[in-house]
Amino acid sequence: MPERVVCTPSASALIARLKNAYGPLIFHQAGVSAKESAPLCFTRRDFRVGAQDVLVGVVDGCPLYAVPRQFEASAHAQLIMDVARIAENSFSLEAAEGVRFVTRTRPFSEAELEELRAAGPPPRGPHAFPDFMAALARANPAGRDAAA
Repeated sequence: MPERVVCTPSASALIARLKNAYGPLIFHQAGVSAKESAPLCFTRRDFRVGAQDVLVGVVDGCPLYAVPRQFEASAHAQLIMDVARIAENSFSLEAAEGVRFVTRTRPFSEAELEELRAAGPPPRGPHAFPDFMAALARANPAGRDAAA
């Protein structure tokens, strides 16, 4: 089955540096663009996944979630995560390095789309990524569900 999200070597290298500095990461994409968008990068403990957020895929061990509208706008295409220089400020982790994660799209072939349709829709919500929930449980030993 085709991957819904992949990353370039530059993005993989940046993800590795950020994971080394901050620990487990999560990406969230909310901007609606069919050609290019910029997912935000957070530590997993600092981001709450919404019940309707779609788990688009996992890159280098990090889940990439999108709001439903964003997923629907790009469901016909593979997301290619890359890195671009930026001039503006952002609260995404990589901004401190003067760069920004961006996702570009590659349209799926008809055969790839059929394979994805046959597999069914991607899962939604915080429970879609079990390791994310385990990390929340470790961060919150009192038992309160921080993702609810």
